[in-house]
Amino acid sequence: MEKTPEKKNDFSVGSIPGTIMRLAIPMIGAQLVNALYNVVDRIYIGKIPGEGALPLTGVGLTFPIISIVMAFANLCGMGGAPLMSIARGEGNLDRAEKILGNAAALLILFGIVIVCAGLYFMEPLLWLFGASESTIGYARDYLSIYLIGTPCVMMVLGMNPYITSQGFARTGMLTVMIGAVINIVLDPLFIFVFNMGVKGAALATIISQMLCVPWVLKFLCGKKAIVKLRPRNMRIQWDITGKILSLGVSNFTMGLTESAVTITCNSTLQQYGSMAFAGGGDVYVGVMTVISTLRQLTMLTLNGLANGASPVISYNYGAKCYDRTKKSILFLSICCLVYATTAWAILMAIPGVLIRVFNDDPLLVEYGIPAVRMYFCAFCVLFMQMAGQTSFVALGKSRQAIFFSLLRKTFIVVPLVLIIPRITNLGAFGVFVAEPISDVVGSIACFTTFMLTVYRRMGKAESPKK
Repeated sequence: MEKTPEKKNDFSVGSIPGTIMRLAIPMIGAQLVNALYNVVDRIYIGKIPGEGALPLTGVGLTFPIISIVMAFANLCGMGGAPLMSIARGEGNLDRAEKILGNAAALLILFGIVIVCAGLYFMEPLLWLFGASESTIGYARDYLSIYLIGTPCVMMVLGMNPYITSQGFARTGMLTVMIGAVINIVLDPLFIFVFNMGVKGAALATIISQMLCVPWVLKFLCGKKAIVKLRPRNMRIQWDITGKILSLGVSNFTMGLTESAVTITCNSTLQQYGSMAFAGGGDVYVGVMTVISTLRQLTMLTLNGLANGASPVISYNYGAKCYDRTKKSILFLSICCLVYATTAWAILMAIPGVLIRVFNDDPLLVEYGIPAVRMYFCAFCVLFMQMAGQTSFVALGKSRQAIFFSLLRKTFIVVPLVLIIPRITNLGAFGVFVAEPISDVVGSIACFTTFMLTVYRRMGKAESPKK
C-alpha cells in the first residue's frame, strides 16, 4: 500500500543523510531561484543604457528596508516552523495547526503595518541609508512600488517554511520557481520595452509574488497538507504567538542586523569614498551593492542545507530520538563545511568575472576586486555559524539563537565598520575588513558554545527509538 503523507514524512525513521538531502536539494533549488528575483533585477538595472552604475547603486540603497520586510517574514516563518515540527514529532497535530494559523495571522498584520510605515518614512530613511542627489530618485522609484506589494511578499516567504517543514520540499521549491519565472519574463518587458527603468524591475517582482499567494494558500488549505491552515486557528492566541515570536526573533534579528550593517556600511562608504575622489561615495556604495548580491548568492546553498536539516532536527527532538538529532546536526555541519570552502575558493579566484556580471564600469571593477577579496576572505569558516545557529533554532533554544544572531553583526561588524577606517589608512576599504573578522569570531563562538552545551547534554539522554 502507498504510504500516507504522515508515514512518508516521519523523520524519525530511515536514512538521516537521505532524508536531509531529500529536503535540502529542493530547498537549495528554491533558494537559488528565489535569489533570481533580486539578482535578475540588478543585472538588468545595471545594464540600463546611458545610466551607468547609478541605478544599481540607487536600488542597493533599498536593501535595508527590503531586509526588514524579509526579517518580519522570517520572524513568523522560521519562528513557527520549527515549533510546528516539534509538535508534529510529539504527535500533537492540533497544536501544530494552531501554530500555523497564528503565524498566518501575524504575517497579515505585520504586512499591513510595514506598508503604512514604509511609505510614510521612506524618503528620510533613504537619505539616512546613504543616498545622494544622484541616487535618491532611483531608490525612491523602486521602493515606492515594492512596498505596496509587501503583504504578498511576506505571505509567500513566511508561509513557505510551513510547507517544506512538513516534508513537501518540492512543493516549496515550486512556490518559488513560479514567481521567479514570472519575474524573469516580466523584467526585460517592463524595464526596456515599456521603458519603466527601476520602476519596471520593482513592478515585475511584486506581480510575481502576488501570483504565488494563491498557490501557497491552496496547498496549505488542501488535502495533501499534513498540517492544514484553517480559518478558526487564525485567531491570535498569545501563548502561541509569544513562542513563535520568541524563537523567530533569532532570524528576525539576523535580518535587522543585516539592515543595520548595510546602513552603517553605506553611510561610512559615502563619507570616506567622497574624501578619496569626486563621486567616490557612489562608487563604493555600488561595490557594496554587488558584494551584497554575491553574499546572497553564496549563502543560498548554506541556507538550503539549513532549511532542509532544520525540520529533521526539530521532528526527532520532539520525538525524543536524540541519537538521530545529533547525527542530523553532524551531517549538516559537514555539508556546510564542504560547500563554504568551495565557495570561498571561487570568490578568491575570479572576483572580477563575478563583478562584471552585474556591471562592467571600470571604476566599479577596479575597486570591487580587492573589496570582494577582503570581504570574503574568511567565508570558509561560516559553516560553523550556520550549523550552530540552525541547531539552536531547530531545538527551540531561543535565547542562545538570539544572542549569537546579535553577536556577529551588531556587536562586532557595526563597531568595526565605524572604527577601522578611522584608526587605519585603509579608508573606505576598512569597511570591507570588518566582515571577515566577524565571520571568524562569531562563527567559532556560536559553534563551540553549541557543541559544549546543548549538544553535549543531549548525548546523556537515552533515545526511546532505535
